[in-house]
Amino acid sequence: MANQATLSAEPRNVTGKGAARELRRRGRIPAVIYGHHREPQALDVDAISATRLVQAIGSAATLVEVTITGREPVKVLIREVQRNPVRPVDIIHLDLYEISADEKITVEVPVHLVGIPDGVRNSGGVLDHLLHKIEIRVFPKDLPNHVDVDVTPLTIGHGVFVRDITVPNAEILNDPGQPICTVVPPRTEAAETPAAVAEVAEPELIRKPKAEEEGEAEE
Repeated sequence: MANQATLSAEPRNVTGKGAARELRRRGRIPAVIYGHHREPQALDVDAISATRLVQAIGSAATLVEVTITGREPVKVLIREVQRNPVRPVDIIHLDLYEISADEKITVEVPVHLVGIPDGVRNSGGVLDHLLHKIEIRVFPKDLPNHVDVDVTPLTIGHGVFVRDITVPNAEILNDPGQPICTVVPPRTEAAETPAAVAEVAEPELIRKPKAEEEGEAEE
């Protein structure tokens, strides 16, 4: 089962870039809640509480119970965390997605590899972890915090594919033929030739954080 955390929020009537900057100066963070057949609602939350929450949950699959002044608590998933591009530790906006206990949700959950493969322990192989998250469709009550994959029996040249795993009470949406991990032969120094090094692909471009002025995409 997924972990559950809590967060308090206040309705926010004033929106816009200037209002968002004023909130942050007062130690608050603008947020928006949407989903579950409701109109988006502007909120603000305590900056320190929100930062601690995001650091603690460690997974977008964690349920958060949000208490909004003037209404009953609701359960949400944190869909997006926008950070200050100059000081990434500072959160400048949160997107919260409300869920219902009787409606399935689609979410990515982390994949944890468990054990030391036989091919690593006895043959000097290398374990390559290729798929770090899987996408599932599940009722909130059955949402796992992560999925464990036992790699102990793997020998060199063998791996685990999406089709090899199951998640209780959940539908896995990834391609069944997608590899999760594999054990490859030992890498020797001879394989690291200058030509091979020169042909290494450039790192994938990571999307830059949104600037502070873009911190309220809904407004």
